[in-house]
Amino acid sequence: METGIHELTAGYALDALDPEERRAYEAHLSDCEQCREELTSFWQTTEALAVAASGPTPSPDLRDRVLAGAQAERQVVVPFESRRWSVRAVAAVAAVAAVVALGVGLWASDLSNELDETRAALERERATAAILVDPGARTVALQAGEGRLVVDPTGQAVLVLEGLDPAPAGKTYEMWIIEDDKPARAGLFAGRDGTDIVPLDGTVAEGNVVAVTVENEGGVDAPKSPPIVASEPV
Repeated sequence: METGIHELTAGYALDALDPEERRAYEAHLSDCEQCREELTSFWQTTEALAVAASGPTPSPDLRDRVLAGAQAERQVVVPFESRRWSVRAVAAVAAVAAVVALGVGLWASDLSNELDETRAALERERATAAILVDPGARTVALQAGEGRLVVDPTGQAVLVLEGLDPAPAGKTYEMWIIEDDKPARAGLFAGRDGTDIVPLDGTVAEGNVVAVTVENEGGVDAPKSPPIVASEPV
């Protein structure tokens, strides 16, 4: 056992030793500074892997360190007497690597989704600004609520609302484009203090009215409450 005792460090760090090997290694550890240093290094590495799997951005040099370690491991000749624990250690390392790969993959997927959402929000803001500054856009007064409706020549429209508080808990504001008393859904928004600038989904045609109602969170297919905002006919 003493000949291969130093090779038990990785197995001990990964909790892959049987009880006899663990007792022998722990007895040896108190008198071996080399093994204590190697064990500390192993624990630091596994801790870094666990952190990477939980979601934060991986360290820029993590890939290089893993590849360098893998290359070094190819040169190690495992003594016959330590192969039994080595199989368990390799299995444990493989399990940790799988968790890390899954964690990094999920992190990358979440990051991609966030970037897509950010791009979509920016594009929506650009489109809203383009409507507001379009010299050909029409400004339509509101017959209920405070603010105005702005409609560009293609029918794209933006509501500019004043003094509308955030929607109550469990509720949302829902916009409607009403043609011949038939409302069509035109988007949801949460509301905010001060001025709220909200683009509508769909197009507004001549004679249409744009309205806003308070509905249950998630919206509804047809208005369930009277409008709190309504425009003059476009």
